[in-house]
Amino acid sequence: METRKPQLGQIVRILRGRDTEKLAVIIGVVDERFILIADGDKRKFDQPKRKNILHVQLQDAISREVADSLRDTGRVTNGKLRFSLNKFREDCEAEAEQKGE
Repeated sequence: METRKPQLGQIVRILRGRDTEKLAVIIGVVDERFILIADGDKRKFDQPKRKNILHVQLQDAISREVADSLRDTGRVTNGKLRFSLNKFREDCEAEAEQKGE
């Protein structure tokens, strides 16, 4: 089974735990097994959730704004996290509408 490597700014769908089916953004990679995620709303940048990589589904979308901000300053605003997740949701809805779902 081929597994992709998580990247900073990548959007994930949570599969296990209290926040099942919610979206979040990777703001840190602890090691090959754990990542740090935040959504800018319930889970702020200053209090990220440490999550097992097996408990999330990596999406193809990577937020360039978040990734660049983390690379440049080591931080990202909660507003930027919320914005990137809302943009991803809108893109998914538009794509589903286009397919006729």
